[in-house]
Amino acid sequence: MTRGRYRSTTPIAAAEGVTVERLTPPSRLFGANGLRTGPDNRIYVAQVAGSQISALDIGTGELETISAKGGDIIAPDDIAFDPAGNLIATEYMDARVSVRSTDGTSRVLRDDLPGANGITVHNGRLFVNECRIGGRLMELPLDGSAPKVLQDNLPMPNAMEVGPDGLLYYPVMGTNDIWRIDPDGGTPERVVGDLGVPDSVKFDAAGFIVSTQVGTGEVLRIDPRTGNREVLAQLAPGLDNCTFVDGRLFVSSFGGAITEILGGGATKDMLDGGLMWPLDLTVGPDGTLYVADGTFLYAWVGGRLDVVASLFSLNTPGYVRGVTAVGANEFLCATSGGQIAYYRHGPEPETDFVADGFDQLYGITAAADGSIVAVEMGAGRVLSVRGGQTEALATGLRAPTGVVIGPGQQILVAETGAGRVVSVGSGGVDTVVDGLVTPHGLLMRGDRLLIVDSGRKELISVDLATKERQTLAADLPLGVPDGVVAKPLLGTPPFSGPMGPFAGITAGPDGTVYVSADAEGSVLAVRISG
Repeated sequence: MTRGRYRSTTPIAAAEGVTVERLTPPSRLFGANGLRTGPDNRIYVAQVAGSQISALDIGTGELETISAKGGDIIAPDDIAFDPAGNLIATEYMDARVSVRSTDGTSRVLRDDLPGANGITVHNGRLFVNECRIGGRLMELPLDGSAPKVLQDNLPMPNAMEVGPDGLLYYPVMGTNDIWRIDPDGGTPERVVGDLGVPDSVKFDAAGFIVSTQVGTGEVLRIDPRTGNREVLAQLAPGLDNCTFVDGRLFVSSFGGAITEILGGGATKDMLDGGLMWPLDLTVGPDGTLYVADGTFLYAWVGGRLDVVASLFSLNTPGYVRGVTAVGANEFLCATSGGQIAYYRHGPEPETDFVADGFDQLYGITAAADGSIVAVEMGAGRVLSVRGGQTEALATGLRAPTGVVIGPGQQILVAETGAGRVVSVGSGGVDTVVDGLVTPHGLLMRGDRLLIVDSGRKELISVDLATKERQTLAADLPLGVPDGVVAKPLLGTPPFSGPMGPFAGITAGPDGTVYVSADAEGSVLAVRISG
């Protein structure tokens, strides 16, 4: 049993004059996606970003990791159980459906289903759909033979269920409605439309549809005969799925929250949400800390995380990985979809995309000459973008990620794959700091360069003049647990490109240094005297 997603028996160690505390609490899950009530009456939670499946006991609140990060199942998005109690998971990013037997072994049932997502078992028959533009709805024989396609060319179907009438009901996010079809084939029928971007369908004991709305945050109860609907609860956008346990209704949110819907609009927190990664960090002109968490961009205000932008908000920049505040409520963003954008937050938010088509953007910053400097990890490049033109300042780097402007306006880059920090300029690429393991975020603090080394789980300070090096904090909750090899997350088009960790760093006006503790899903506040 475990009460969180990451545990270490080694406490954080800080150098003399350095204190480390958690600004935000650790997350218990890597977000929360598909939900299914298991044969043991626990809620099984799929976590795409963490490649993990957990079981939640609603009586005790205890979580047990069923399939861990680094295991056989990658990026699980939805779950079902066959009559023998075997768990079947869709692996959205890897086009797979896998079966985890009751003895703990796993096998791949199919590996040719791009966007495999919605899944259900009915009378021993397995149904799966593909949440993508042009997706298919199909029955998959459990012997691994060829699927039977019930419908194709669907614009992003999602979590589905067979209703009391024996028909298969499925939401279609791209057309904002819910459909049904005979599992043996036939003409599909639209049940209800003009929803809030439905991404799940389940049925209550009275035979009514219950559907989460990812766009609006509504939990709807819908009469499948008439299409009439009522709002059971209004939550924040980002809902993903729902399940019943002994008649009690629970819904999941991308941020990792599991919420019980009590009726009459009332709700109860079963499991608190939190940060899914987090990724890059930045501080605005007024001292507000901002956290890029992929699906959400948060502001730390009044001791809590407030959503600034998300995949579901108006004029959103998308899935934000790299972020730098460049003015009051104005940000430079690097998205996992390969876009560089200015995002202006306010009553009428605006996003201006200034460049596109890049391969795995990570760190981003603004140079003194007005150009944008961004790091393209996939292509191994450092880019300068200005006036609609893009120039490669450096090529051939091994998985570069973090970037910062150093003394004399030199561009310093964390070459993560090479275990070093380099300077990039007209003279080429020069090593500034070597002997690192997995450097990510970079920060200048006076004449010293602060480096978040995810592989070492350390925050390191280097005097750029003397090369004197000091470990400010060690045994930080960064990266993956010892012995775990995280498997690549290929992305969830059209929502994002490839997903990957990035332990960012920034500083507030009072000198407090903030670090993304991506292993446990928290932000650390590091205070350094002197």
